[in-house]
Amino acid sequence: MKKDCVFCNYPRRKIIMENEMAFAIYDKYPVNQGHMLLIPKRHFPDIFSATPEEVLDLHQLTEKARDYLLEKYNPDGFNFGINIGEVAGQTIFHLHIHIIPRYLGDVKNPRGGIRNFKENIVDY
Repeated sequence: MKKDCVFCNYPRRKIIMENEMAFAIYDKYPVNQGHMLLIPKRHFPDIFSATPEEVLDLHQLTEKARDYLLEKYNPDGFNFGINIGEVAGQTIFHLHIHIIPRYLGDVKNPRGGIRNFKENIVDY
């Protein structure tokens, strides 16, 4: 746990779901309705620093989050991603995995996934 890390000190009341080693929250700056973050409870910067047990718990939480999002928002697809390093857009150096629900028509042309998401977004 790192004292100045926003995820290490995240308010428990805002956690949507969790398991032994990870928790899920809504993204503070969502790019689409239902955009969630999966975050390990132990502080480390990227997926390459995770233990095999943490990777498994994160994977299991991914499936639970997907089911939750399907039931609550009924998306047509998902983008799943991790930014690793400042040049890749990582701004909080505590691993977090983005799960972004996608909806038919949410962008003009979804080809290429998240690479052109913000430029193509249709108002939602």
